Amino acid sequence: MPVLETSLYLPIKRFLEARGFTVKGEIGDCDLVALSPEAEPLVIIGEMKLSFNLELVLQAVDRASACDEVWLAARASRRGKGRESDSRFRNLCRRLGFGMLAVSEGGEVSVLVSPVSPMPRKDPRRRARLVAEHTRRLGDPAVGGASRVPIMTAYRQQALACAAALAAGPRRPRDLRGRAPDAGKILMNNVYGWFIRTERGVYALTPAGLEALARWPQEQEQEQAADEAASTPRPE
Repeated sequence: MPVLETSLYLPIKRFLEARGFTVKGEIGDCDLVALSPEAEPLVIIGEMKLSFNLELVLQAVDRASACDEVWLAARASRRGKGRESDSRFRNLCRRLGFGMLAVSEGGEVSVLVSPVSPMPRKDPRRRARLVAEHTRRLGDPAVGGASRVPIMTAYRQQALACAAALAAGPRRPRDLRGRAPDAGKILMNNVYGWFIRTERGVYALTPAGLEALARWPQEQEQEQAADEAASTPRPE
């Protein structure tokens, strides 16, 4: 069975959580984003590959302006002859201000280089987008390092909450805001094609919406929606 980048995610997540960070995968275009608990959090971006290589460094360069620290993480080579043992590669990371983490086959994480050098000029807008998505996303539904699969963003979570509520019958956006604060915009924009307006201000679920609920079940939401539907008058 081939080893995937996603196999590195949980060891890195546990490593950062043990240091007080809240970690979530696939935030923006980053494999993982970690926030410290302060009101003005320290923002860490982690990028993962199965081995340390130039592409990993280039990704880190691209992410550096959106955070306070960048950590490169890769699987430790079995014989210790990978890039992690190359002093030139480690020195490059030091000069760029990037940390390096090696993950053993058993999931143990070792710090090879600490991010102690000054980081490049910050991009406050990009940083703010990452922090906002991290904060709004419920739980940690996306495994870092995944590719070619839909990412469970905060927007998708709210859209699924709307779909679960509409599974009980047509509703108005105001009826859904308790579980999806952006329900009005989500229903009107209909990015995923899950909703249809049946009359002015009233929306129902499409077959595509039912398929989405089958793919990402929202059992608790559907039960709550059914209870509310039983006690709430339907739109006239």
